[in-house]
Amino acid sequence: MRRIAGIVVLLAVALGAAADKKDTLEQLKARAETAEGKHQIELMTEIAERQLKVTDEAYSAGNVDRAQAALADVVDYGVRAAKEATNTGKRMKQTEIALRKIADRLDGIGKSVEVDSRPPVVDGVQKLEAARNDLLFRMFK
Repeated sequence: MRRIAGIVVLLAVALGAAADKKDTLEQLKARAETAEGKHQIELMTEIAERQLKVTDEAYSAGNVDRAQAALADVVDYGVRAAKEATNTGKRMKQTEIALRKIADRLDGIGKSVEVDSRPPVVDGVQKLEAARNDLLFRMFK
């Protein structure tokens, strides 16, 4: 009986974790707006990472408008996550690592897109790097 109860608990936890991953972008955004502290930082970072994937796919498909809309979310939520981590002192290391990976991937995307589409990507990388540098300064001051 204990074994069955343990399995049921594990399944419930697994289903709960899977449900978080299946949230739509709009649901994540709504949750990020109402969350606080560490959880808000995690949600903002997840939104930035998801939108980075959308940005890459949209540029690859030639859909520049969709890519730039997703890029705006990447930068906005990435910078907001860094500011919240800086202000609260929570998840600073994890946020810095995530922003570094996002900025590196975004830089690679920028090098692969047409020349006319590069300025917003380069600007986004610069904003993310500035937010990351502020976070690093706070971590090591």
